[in-house]
Amino acid sequence: MKGKKGIIFGALNEMSIAWKVAEKCLEEGAEIVLTNTELSIRMGQIKDFAEKNNVPLIPADATSEEDLERLFKEAMELLGGKIDFILHSVAMSLNVRKKRPYDNLDYDFLQKTLDISAISFHKVLQTAKKLDAINEWGLLWRFHTWLRSVPCSNIMIWRMPKAMLESIARSFGYIYGREKRVRVNTISQSPTVTTAGSGIKGFDSLIDFAERMSPLGNASADECANYCITLFSDLTRKVTMQKFVPRWWVLQHGYELSGDAPV
Repeated sequence: MKGKKGIIFGALNEMSIAWKVAEKCLEEGAEIVLTNTELSIRMGQIKDFAEKNNVPLIPADATSEEDLERLFKEAMELLGGKIDFILHSVAMSLNVRKKRPYDNLDYDFLQKTLDISAISFHKVLQTAKKLDAINEWGLLWRFHTWLRSVPCSNIMIWRMPKAMLESIARSFGYIYGREKRVRVNTISQSPTVTTAGSGIKGFDSLIDFAERMSPLGNASADECANYCITLFSDLTRKVTMQKFVPRWWVLQHGYELSGDAPV
């Protein structure tokens, strides 16, 4: 990763997968810029991380095109050139927070969920392309929710932005790949104890179920960060428009037939 420059969205605290990815990027010699909303920066520990590691931290709302344009311009100025990789790790559901079940959604909450958790990914891609901010063979990477098949109302709520994310990655990935040779992928990490994940009802049981179903066990946040590093590198420069999923899903649902890339 030496010489690589990237932007990481969404690190909040030590429980965040984005935090682990940021640590691993620095260990491997990359230069990074961190970003999150002003509220998340005040509430979380990311400011301490940035100061400790002498990393720029730029407040930005991923749903705001104006903020994103300012973020990219400032990041390129601070890093001395175009970006090689971006991690978009941003998600929020007010319906889940307010314990609204799938069959009794607040649609204003749902619109916010789609805007924050999915449409913001498109806004990041569109802004980056408009500014020509990504180097050739660069990568934009997005985490999305993992538990696909468990009949839990909270999980069902997350399936809608998840489906939109997959569509965005494949559609924009085709355009960006053909025009600029920029890669776009998504990853569904194994059940992981994060701030967001901990808000799901019965979370401990879900982790246990996934652990028992997987022949290799759940991947930790650190292991997921290691995997991300391989995708940020030049070793996977021909991989794009993929959704990487945990192996236990493949065992349950036969995803090898769907074109998804199992992890």
